Amino acid sequence: MATYCLTVSRLQLALGHGVRRLHVAAAYRAKVSMSRFEPTSFVNYEKLQSNVDIVRKRLNRPLTLSEKIVYGHLDDPHNQEIDRGRTYLRLRPDRVAMQDATAQMAMLQFISSGLPRVAVPSTIHCDHLIEAQIGGAKDLARAKEVNEEVYNFLSSSGAKYGVGFWKPGSGIIHQIILENYAYPGVMLIGTDSHTPNGGGLGAICIGVGGADAVDVMAGIPWELKCPKVIGVRLTGTLSGWTSPKDVILKVAGILTVKGGTGAIVEYHGPGVDSISCTGMATICNMGAEIGATTSVFPYNHRMRTYLEKTGRGQIAALADEYSDLLVPDEGCKYDQIIELNLDELKPHINGPFTPDLAHPVSECRCCLIGSCTNSSYEDMGRAASVAKQALDKGLKCKAQFTVTPGSEQIRATIERDGYAKILSDVGGVVLANACGPCIGQWDRRDVKKGEKNTIVTSFNRNFTARNDANPATHAFVTSPEIVTALAIAGTLNFNPETDYLTSPNGEKFKLVPPTGDELPAKDFDPGQDTYQHPPADGTSLKVNVNPQSNRLQLLEPFDKWNGNDLEDMQVLIKVKGKCTTDHISAAGPWLKFRGHLDNISNNMLIGAVNSENDAINKIKNHLTEEYGGVPDVARHYKANGLSWVVVGDDNYGEGSSREHAALEPRHLGGRAIIVKSFARIHETNLKKQGLLPLTFSNPSDYDKIRPDDKISIRGLKTFTPGKSLTAVVKHSDGTEDTLELNHSFNETQIEWFQAGSALNRMKELQH
Repeated sequence: MATYCLTVSRLQLALGHGVRRLHVAAAYRAKVSMSRFEPTSFVNYEKLQSNVDIVRKRLNRPLTLSEKIVYGHLDDPHNQEIDRGRTYLRLRPDRVAMQDATAQMAMLQFISSGLPRVAVPSTIHCDHLIEAQIGGAKDLARAKEVNEEVYNFLSSSGAKYGVGFWKPGSGIIHQIILENYAYPGVMLIGTDSHTPNGGGLGAICIGVGGADAVDVMAGIPWELKCPKVIGVRLTGTLSGWTSPKDVILKVAGILTVKGGTGAIVEYHGPGVDSISCTGMATICNMGAEIGATTSVFPYNHRMRTYLEKTGRGQIAALADEYSDLLVPDEGCKYDQIIELNLDELKPHINGPFTPDLAHPVSECRCCLIGSCTNSSYEDMGRAASVAKQALDKGLKCKAQFTVTPGSEQIRATIERDGYAKILSDVGGVVLANACGPCIGQWDRRDVKKGEKNTIVTSFNRNFTARNDANPATHAFVTSPEIVTALAIAGTLNFNPETDYLTSPNGEKFKLVPPTGDELPAKDFDPGQDTYQHPPADGTSLKVNVNPQSNRLQLLEPFDKWNGNDLEDMQVLIKVKGKCTTDHISAAGPWLKFRGHLDNISNNMLIGAVNSENDAINKIKNHLTEEYGGVPDVARHYKANGLSWVVVGDDNYGEGSSREHAALEPRHLGGRAIIVKSFARIHETNLKKQGLLPLTFSNPSDYDKIRPDDKISIRGLKTFTPGKSLTAVVKHSDGTEDTLELNHSFNETQIEWFQAGSALNRMKELQH
């Protein structure tokens, strides 16, 4: 049942009434560039406003901010069917961003499309392939050497096809987007699940797989199921040890890892103005951990100041002019409302093994800061303010402590302003401007694999073995300032709100709550120039892929559907419990193969738990009756012409946007994935690659599947939207079960399946 929200344009309170001042309109009616890197691509609030007006008149009701931005990007606002949670929208996003691990496959697919140049502004960001080992400069130099072939491929393909290239050392994709490309009202899709970070600047930024990015880069309308909207009404004020991270940790505890699936989380209310722009980005970033399509905040003076500080004053002035467009309509409806009083919010630590287990710090008893979630100037300043208190009392960190700046601009600025020195002096090691340990790029040597230990991070995910490839590591996530305090104390038994530290001279003291400037007083220091502009015409440029390479491999088209039902497919594995994209296609050391489908397929489902024996990467080969690794058995089935299916549990495929988790099963002969429920991005990725993501109509039917079953899927000859399919399950004892399977395919997606993949279908339409 819809809940009404009462909202006033808080921007009018912050900026004063009558913000559409004539002198502003006159000054900025001239076109304003979307970024300093794309002087011929312009912010188009007029079109956004026009589309919103059309849709609002059609629906005859007030719109949420999410709806304004999403419906404002409709391909056909006059005729698009709009029903939250049901219909598929055809959208025209403004731009695309890709990180280097996923950009490899995205660019390989774009090359396969045969198109000469991208249709919208697009960028590649080198942040995922830099392994943390010693420290920033040495780790970066090693990464450039080890990944030279991949970086050259991304650089040259970007130049040829019109894609901007951010070199290794530039920083984490989401920080770069916030600093340069996000702005209120823009719609951006990115090949990383934490793309929603840009919602902190009033943007709709959505994480997708590479095939979705190819659609947008090809100028094809992009499809998204019309999202529901969850409203989070904030009251009160953040203060003391409580940080923006605690807002999303609390929301994650309320909604759980799948509570936001199919919805945009929209923050509003008087409490919003107590949060910095980068703090809002932190909250939106971790919305990915509750399965949300994205998250967003309404435009306010915090965003305006951030835009001005990052050299985008003209966009800020234009946003002021269109401020009513960039906040929710008064009287808009949300599908669900969560009320959160910031005055009552306490610092939280979430974990282990899942980001939705919320614990107040006082209930926890055991260090790394940075990541795309918490690596802003304000984050580093607040952490440094805690570290300085310890240094002033003669204390240093008792635990290992690492610091990851979010971008080259952040690194240069915290170095200039002394924060980096404070964090180093207290015992911290400053790592490269990259993802590093947050995504498993961590050459950790202080514990052996299998040795139990606890780490506390300001990252966003704490899935088993994600950070250091050690399944025995208990990982907790919290704010950078709490991480810093715990690093100094050396134990989880420390609550900085109530507990005392002891200085070397025996003096007991309490840490005072952290402080930190929202933005630097002296403006940002941009640091080194790490951006490569694509040439105006790249048609004469060559992109070479060595056939002998073990890092890159040109793609071969997947086979088309043969027109018949899928008969007697072997159950490859019946997965027990949580199965994230980290379980399906691990990151860490496997990142090096993200551009080589056959090689990276050797990690398919090696982290998933087999229901038959509770083992990892140990399944029975029903052709040989011997046990082997999941990829090995899958390859054996494929070589012998035996198609297979995977059976899974709830929220299958949560976590990263990595489409390799869909490409690998398709490459190794999989035909269907049958589960209780899917995470949004993974379900779409499976469809894009010609697989059948299906759900049990009755979730308890999961229990009827046995590991040695053969499954036939019937009804494909009359495959239509909204019509269920039938599974005939043959057991080894000669008995059978007939089950109903649901799907969420629309007409276009059924064409992907029939063609063998979305890319195959794109090529068909070109001829």
